[in-house]
Amino acid sequence: MVAYPAGVEFRCALIGLAGRPNVGKSTLVNAIVGQHVTITSNRPQTTRRRIAGIAHGDGWQLVLADLPGIQIPRDGLTQRMASSVRETLSDVDLVLLVLDGTESIGGGDRASAEAAFAAGVPVIIVVNKTDGMSPERIGRAIGAAAELGDFTELHPISAINGDGVQALVDDLVRLAPEGPALFPDDAKSSDPVRLQIAELIREQALRRLRDEVPHALTVVVEEYEAPTKKRAARIEATIYVDSKSQQGIVIGAGGSMIRAIGTSARPNIERIIGAKVMLDLRVRSQSGWRDDPALLDRLGP
Repeated sequence: MVAYPAGVEFRCALIGLAGRPNVGKSTLVNAIVGQHVTITSNRPQTTRRRIAGIAHGDGWQLVLADLPGIQIPRDGLTQRMASSVRETLSDVDLVLLVLDGTESIGGGDRASAEAAFAAGVPVIIVVNKTDGMSPERIGRAIGAAAELGDFTELHPISAINGDGVQALVDDLVRLAPEGPALFPDDAKSSDPVRLQIAELIREQALRRLRDEVPHALTVVVEEYEAPTKKRAARIEATIYVDSKSQQGIVIGAGGSMIRAIGTSARPNIERIIGAKVMLDLRVRSQSGWRDDPALLDRLGP
């Protein structure tokens, strides 16, 4: 807990981000925090955990819970994701309902709105991806978003280039309740280092494999040795897929794909650790891992 001088007002809010998959919630968290703390992908199910980005300012702290996109549970993994959404929204001070301004309001958006407004706290609607949209199109998107419920504020933004993000942050700080900080003032994410590393590896795997491997892929960090003054950090991680054929695709000809995943993930891992990294990646096929309670427990909530 951070100590502040007596009599100084401090505001702190736990904020849940609700929205269907791929509306840009993770990109928005990264934009608000100013650092890469959550993974981004153009595929559903990218965000599986209650990964918090933590933003700090003069007299305030915003703790952002980047929730899984709301969808119909179809296996053990998505059931846990749905439970995570409900649990987090029952314990927040504010909700950000994030919409993709380039697309019409659909069933997933309405389901997300229903969950957001059911939380019983102020809801701020964010119409994201406005970069490249005409003023007329932005106006129509705002009008459609305004019909979803009794919102407190509505912000058109572009999380990817930062347009409108500062105005959104100003409103979040204004609406945050008075209270002490929840995390130290140098914290950027509440995730343990192992989970952050696993997410960064999985992000690069998803980006490189595109449509070659169905979204049955996860990463577990098996070993992590922190860096010392004389030695780089040592990480052993396993990428889990559903089948032998997928395993071959992830490995690639002569190990080319797995090396490329490691090479592209390493800089971001070194950034969060603050030291050089020796990264050893392996691939394992485990049919039905998404319904394996023991493995899901290792992946987090």
